[in-house]
Amino acid sequence: MGVYRGIAQDNVTINSGTATLQTLTVTGTLTASGGAAGTLTGNVDATAGYIQLRTATDVQIAAIANAVNTVGKAAGTIVFDTVNSKLKIATGANANSTWVDASGANAVTPS
Repeated sequence: MGVYRGIAQDNVTINSGTATLQTLTVTGTLTASGGAAGTLTGNVDATAGYIQLRTATDVQIAAIANAVNTVGKAAGTIVFDTVNSKLKIATGANANSTWVDASGANAVTPS
């Protein structure tokens, strides 16, 4: 569900070369259709006072077939390892791309 000009609506589409939004709430996957590509820029406004990161266990992070490695992974993706209480950062977009701690150490390569 999206809100466009104050009206709640599912599957909102904005057709424009350039668009400026005051507020954009995404509760699912944000995609560009029709082969279009673009960039979503701006400040993160954490109105609840925090930013919630994606979470996974160490076993999930190490499993090449797990969604944490196959859906939305890109270089720089951050996941919180709930078992070891550490941030893990993806070094690439492939399912087998290594995850490292924020310090760059303790690499985990999914297999």
